[in-house]
Amino acid sequence: MNNDFLKKLCAANGASGNEETVREMILSKIKDYIDNYTVDSMGNLIAHKKGPGKKIMLAGHMDQIGLMVTYISKEGFLYFSTIGGKSPVYCLGQRFVFPNGTVSTAACERLDDMKELSFAKMYLDIGAKDEADAKKKVKIGDVCVYDAEPVINDDVVMSPALDDRVGCFIMIEALKKLKNPVYDMYFVFTSQEEVGLRGAKTAAYAIEPDYGLSFDVTISADIPKSRKFPSKMYGGAAIKLKDASLICHPTIVNHLEKCAKDAGIKYQFEILEAGGTDSGAIHINKGGVPSGVISVATRYVHSANEMCALSDVEACVDLTVKALETEI
Repeated sequence: MNNDFLKKLCAANGASGNEETVREMILSKIKDYIDNYTVDSMGNLIAHKKGPGKKIMLAGHMDQIGLMVTYISKEGFLYFSTIGGKSPVYCLGQRFVFPNGTVSTAACERLDDMKELSFAKMYLDIGAKDEADAKKKVKIGDVCVYDAEPVINDDVVMSPALDDRVGCFIMIEALKKLKNPVYDMYFVFTSQEEVGLRGAKTAAYAIEPDYGLSFDVTISADIPKSRKFPSKMYGGAAIKLKDASLICHPTIVNHLEKCAKDAGIKYQFEILEAGGTDSGAIHINKGGVPSGVISVATRYVHSANEMCALSDVEACVDLTVKALETEI
C-alpha cells in the first residue's frame, strides 16, 4: 500500500462542501485505472470502470468535519459554527487551518467548571490585533479544519480526516489491484457525507446501481471503559451489520463474510448505534438497493488524532478486491 499517499490524502484540506483539493489528489491516482469519470454538480467524483455484470456503486466520502466562521469580534476573535459532528473537548486547544494557510487555535472563555464547556463559549484566535486585522486573513463563511500532521508508527496511523480519507484510500488501492472484476463498477468519491450523506444520495440517483458498498471508519471498542461493541483495532476488516442510517442487506453481509473466509482475510463484524455512512443513502435510492459497508475500526473518531491499524486497512483492501471479483 502507498502509505505516503495516505498521509498526504489525510493532510489535505477538505471540509464538507470544499472537497476540491481532495478530489484532484484522488483523480491523479486513479485516472490510469478507470475508463471514464465525471464530476457532478454536488462535487462527487464518479469514476467508472467497465465490467461484465450488474452495476455496483462503491462510495467513500472525501469531506471531513470542520468549523465555519460566523462572526468576527471587534477584538479580532472568530466565532464559529460546526460542520459535521464535533466535540468541544476534542477541539479545545487544537490548531485549525484555513485553505489560505491561516492558522488559528481554538480557545474558550474563562470557565469556573470545565463541565460548562460548549461551542457557544469557544472562539478561534489567529493572533489578530483587531477586527480589521482579522478580516485581512479571514472572512465570515470561511471554513477551517484540524491542523495536525499525519503520523505512521509501525502498523498504526494517527491523523485527522481518517474519517473518511482511509475509505477513499481503500477504494483507490482496490481499484489498482483489480484483475478480473465481475461487476460494472462505479467508484464514487462523495461530497458532504458529514452533513447528511448528500453526495451519495444524488450519485446513487444518477447511477441507479444494483448493489451498494461504502467504506468508512467505525468505533474501535477496545479503549478503556468503551461501550460494548464487537469492532476493535487489529481485528481485521469490519463488516457492518447496522448503524443509525441502515440495516445492511443480508445478501451483501453474507457475500462479504464468505469472501473473507474463502480468501483467509481477517475480518470482524461491526454494529454502530449512532452515525451513518453513504450506504444509508444508497440503499433507499428509488426502489431500493441491497447495500453494505466495509469499515476500519478507528479510535478517537472526529478528533485531530484518529487512529487505526494499517493491517486492518490492508484487510479491507483485500476483501474489497475479493468481493468485486466474486459473484454474489
